[in-house]
Amino acid sequence: MASNFTHAIVRRPSHSVIDGIADFTDKGKPIYEKAMEQHDQYVEALKQAGLEVTVLPALEDYPDSVFVEDTAVITPKGAISDRPGAPTRREEAALMLPTLHEFFDDDQIKVITDPATLEGGDVMMVDDHYYVGHSQRTNDEGFRQFSGFLAEWGYTAEQVPVEHILHLKTGGTYVEDGNLLVCGEFKTKPAYHRGQFNLFEVPDEEAYGADCVRINDYVVMAKGYPRVKAQLQKWGYKIIEVEMTEFEKIDGSITCLSLRW
Repeated sequence: MASNFTHAIVRRPSHSVIDGIADFTDKGKPIYEKAMEQHDQYVEALKQAGLEVTVLPALEDYPDSVFVEDTAVITPKGAISDRPGAPTRREEAALMLPTLHEFFDDDQIKVITDPATLEGGDVMMVDDHYYVGHSQRTNDEGFRQFSGFLAEWGYTAEQVPVEHILHLKTGGTYVEDGNLLVCGEFKTKPAYHRGQFNLFEVPDEEAYGADCVRINDYVVMAKGYPRVKAQLQKWGYKIIEVEMTEFEKIDGSITCLSLRW
């Protein structure tokens, strides 16, 4: 099932992006000007892939707010407003709600509530089924509420343990057509119904490249991961590469930077 996306929401990096959370990397602080240039590249990539992009202004009080994927999960039937697990990011979902209301009716928007936590980086859609990471950022109650909302729309969900990385999609992404990239702990864990996928085990040195996103006829990926790129091309995808070095410094990657539907 190929995606047919038309819209994306992004948020500009704040000057405070240099103080974003970096629990899983040790590459120094982002350079703001460079982050802005890379964000521009990213927006252009989304447009090249055929999306109309809504660009929201920076939120200086929220250093990680450029990673809008963690504020909501957008399904073909509506949007679920998240409740980020990182305390410093908790309010970002509420700040995204007015924008969601511009695109979705009230009955198409569900809201994850306390004590649940759920971040979009822990959610991977495979057709009508959703894999949800149980991670430092997404708890059992988050999964319970989320899967309940999905069930109302006719979708199914299951939990996947995430132990050594930030989010589920840090460990690889589904690029549709049955093709799944996996890296790190997911090379050895039976996290997915593996028989249904064409699996590519990403070499450890290219693990960051495993987080990429399929948009219509394209896959948008981080620049500098030749083996991942070669596999995606072997699967028949057109590739758009963007520099992601500044966002990698604060545990962010390709999927994190946008909401897409």
